[in-house]
Amino acid sequence: MRETQQDQLVMAEEQMQQLRSKATELLLREEWKEAVQAYSHFISLCQYQVSKTPEDPEHLLKLHKSLCLALSNRAEARSRLRDFAEALRDCDQALKIESTHFKTLLCKGKILLNLSRYSMALECFKTAQLDPQANGSSVSLNGYLQKCKKLELMSRTGAFDLSEWVVNGFRGKPLEPAEYIGPVQIKKSEIRGRGLFATKNLDAGTLVLVTKAVATERGILPDQNLDGNAQLVMWKNFTEKVMDSAAKCLRTRDLISTLSSGEDEDELEVPEINLFKPESEHIGGYPNEKLDVNRILSILDVNSLVEDAISSKVLGKNSDYYGVGLWVLASFINHSCVPNARRLHVGDYLIVHASRDVKAGEEITFAYFDVLSPLDKRNEMCKTWGFRCDCKRCKFEEDLYSRQDIREIEMGLERGVDAGAAVYRLEEGMRRWTVREREKGYLRASFWDACSQAYSPEKSARGWGRRIPPMDSVVNSIAEAVGSDERVLKMVVAKLKKGSGGVVEMERALKLGRGVYGKVVKKQAMKTLLGLGIL
Repeated sequence: MRETQQDQLVMAEEQMQQLRSKATELLLREEWKEAVQAYSHFISLCQYQVSKTPEDPEHLLKLHKSLCLALSNRAEARSRLRDFAEALRDCDQALKIESTHFKTLLCKGKILLNLSRYSMALECFKTAQLDPQANGSSVSLNGYLQKCKKLELMSRTGAFDLSEWVVNGFRGKPLEPAEYIGPVQIKKSEIRGRGLFATKNLDAGTLVLVTKAVATERGILPDQNLDGNAQLVMWKNFTEKVMDSAAKCLRTRDLISTLSSGEDEDELEVPEINLFKPESEHIGGYPNEKLDVNRILSILDVNSLVEDAISSKVLGKNSDYYGVGLWVLASFINHSCVPNARRLHVGDYLIVHASRDVKAGEEITFAYFDVLSPLDKRNEMCKTWGFRCDCKRCKFEEDLYSRQDIREIEMGLERGVDAGAAVYRLEEGMRRWTVREREKGYLRASFWDACSQAYSPEKSARGWGRRIPPMDSVVNSIAEAVGSDERVLKMVVAKLKKGSGGVVEMERALKLGRGVYGKVVKKQAMKTLLGLGIL
């Protein structure tokens, strides 16, 4: 009887050895799915053997060590498949067997780092230092420790700086940003549904939030355009990535479910801002109910963002691609024709900053389309987005557009009237109508095409003298009304490059630059970015 048991034990060990060798080989070949299957088979067999040998301490210890390592390796494979919830479960099971197991702690720390849970990741790496194996991997471990400390600081302070990357011409990898939520909260919006609101005053360029995409999909732009089939393929790939992320992680699914599907927006709950902080709650798993695929697709239709949009700037190698993605918290930002925020895209991260000064209690808004356009064109673009804009600028211009004078200026421009003449008529009209300064910015933004031509370096408003205001006051009023815009910035920079500006003009350009790129680009780097480095 004892010999039979011994034979069975030998056979089981041989089978386990074969499975372990196969699983290890698959892991080394980076065949992650197959490695997970092989390790799962090995783990089941190992657990069975543990239950059958409770009276043999030496053999039991050996099995526990094998089980711990197998769980750690399966966690590694699962993390490579971005199945972070199950990978973390494997790590936790392994750490119950050996609480300071170096490889498991390193694996768990990397997973938590990927999930932007910096404090928890830091604890893992610190605990890993207690394992004797840490001495042989001190360089790698110290690298993770330092990275965690930097990211944890950034996540608390928003002290994120892209300057070195910018000065180096976007060569190499940018500094990896940490997810960050600034002084904002979600509230019911007078614009639509729910919105993101500032809880304190923000200067132009101030960081509002940094968030990582649930998923992105990018494609090369042939001749600056994508045909319909290419767009459909990209959209299909993108939706599949989102579905996969939602299926693997309950928390991701929960966050996506907070978004509007375009229906009954006024009835939706207002989530707490803390819900969106990566360390706010534990990773979920696989819920029993199936994914509501149709609802998620409706959410994506309403909330997905195109990277290269009117209110955004794509930095680095991704600027060569057409990209679409889902950034959950940024999806709460509504449109306004007097926007106060812009965004940068760096890798899979979206960085939102104030494009002009924002007061506490003011709603954070993007321009979903070109707001340097007349009212009629903006109304047409609203229809394509499926909403009506009732911002204060649109209301003001609707009242004013009943005047024949405005219509005549527009018709004159359509007939090819000189841009300077159109600007002169607009300015004269605003004097007669006693338009306030902020509202002058609205109208100048609506007649941007005429203003940009009248004040272009080639014309420089010659022939109109003092009959129209200087370019600087027009630029300032537009920026104060609708935030910094790259086209307005380019006009100021062009004047500086002609040698027509001094210190004041340089500061104006840098302020507009902060509105376009944010304070994540410091002064000297901003000059480089704007081509003003030698001025």
